[in-house]
Amino acid sequence: MHIRRDVKVGLSVAAAVVWVGAVTLLIVHEPDPGAGSPGELRDRLAAALSGHDADSFADLLDYPGSGGNDFAKDYVSVLADRGVHDVRVDLGPDSGAPTRATVSGALGDGKPFSYPLTVTSEDGRWTVAFTPPLP
Repeated sequence: MHIRRDVKVGLSVAAAVVWVGAVTLLIVHEPDPGAGSPGELRDRLAAALSGHDADSFADLLDYPGSGGNDFAKDYVSVLADRGVHDVRVDLGPDSGAPTRATVSGALGDGKPFSYPLTVTSEDGRWTVAFTPPLP
């Protein structure tokens, strides 16, 4: 009886170790948030906002704490409700090292809109933040 119990315990421990290892590998291989270049940031941000894609948008956010995913879902929900389309993103003042992204497009009723976002860069990854740009 003790051998059977020892085998069950051993298999349970081995399964737990494999599970922890698999989760660790998934986390290690998850890409860093942000884009690899300003141009990639521009293109991915425009696509995420045009497509009302909360997951893609959240991946481009420099958002404090752990609420970035919820913020992104709420944000793209508002865009969808307003019928936002034809989204463009322009980087400036220097497109190679931008500090600002200007998002523009059209609302469902055809009226244009435009607003700036702060562009941030850390460790070669480019993101946007909803904070005023620094001078």
